[in-house]
Amino acid sequence: MQLVLHAGAHITDEDRLLKCLTANQDELAERGTQVPFPKEYRKLMRDVLHAAAQGAIAPDTREVLLDALGMQPEPDRLILSNPGFFGTPKMAASGGAFYTSAARRTQIFREIFANDEIEMFFAICNPATFLPTILAQTKFDSIGAYLGGTDPREMRWSDMIGQVREAIPNVPITVWCNEDTPLIWGQILREMAGVDHGVPLKGEHALLREIMTKAGMARFDAYLADHPGMTEMQKRRVISAFLDKFADQDAIEEELDLPGWTEELVDELSDLYDEDAYRIGRIPGISLITP
Repeated sequence: MQLVLHAGAHITDEDRLLKCLTANQDELAERGTQVPFPKEYRKLMRDVLHAAAQGAIAPDTREVLLDALGMQPEPDRLILSNPGFFGTPKMAASGGAFYTSAARRTQIFREIFANDEIEMFFAICNPATFLPTILAQTKFDSIGAYLGGTDPREMRWSDMIGQVREAIPNVPITVWCNEDTPLIWGQILREMAGVDHGVPLKGEHALLREIMTKAGMARFDAYLADHPGMTEMQKRRVISAFLDKFADQDAIEEELDLPGWTEELVDELSDLYDEDAYRIGRIPGISLITP
């Protein structure tokens, strides 16, 4: 069985990918792929991860999980998505490092599904926006307390990704920058679903509808209808052009209201983030999706 794990990060997706994939359940099921609803497994997986972290993993854990999901007979491909696979919002950056439990938790998945083909999918996010937003989901009253005094300029997603890679060296890991998602949404969906570029998916432009004006979206739909058979790269150029002209600024602008979070710091964090993404793309075994 192929097991696809989409592990976040928090705030990057808000389950949009999962909702789109579940909307295509019938079509994907015909191809041997199952996308269970999150309520069917998130609490169960959390309990399993917690128990495994405290001791040995029961030999029948895999069968128990698949039975609980009603996956008998087993599908060819199973897609599970949860931004909490690597921890809670509190664990996302506390102590000044991103998801310090990620490496161990991926090892647990590897141990449970030892004979299955696992694929990991993960979106990173600019710390300039990620840290203030995730802080608001914790009980910490300041960014300093949350990070344990660590300078946010010292934090690197590449450290976490590298640790995960070392923990599961034979598992393919696909990473992308959340900021690029509108341009690469279709590729992410299809790679998670395990289908070819030309396979149509319901809702593959749902994210664009959230960030583009209605007039722009109508023109975009008309353009696609008039130009069938475009390659993925051609579609990205078209999407980029339409967003340049028809983006809904209210939908894409983010307010960063945090003491000490100056424009200069945001710019510096953004530059460091770009360098970090480049570094991730050079880690052996990591597939970095870029526009």
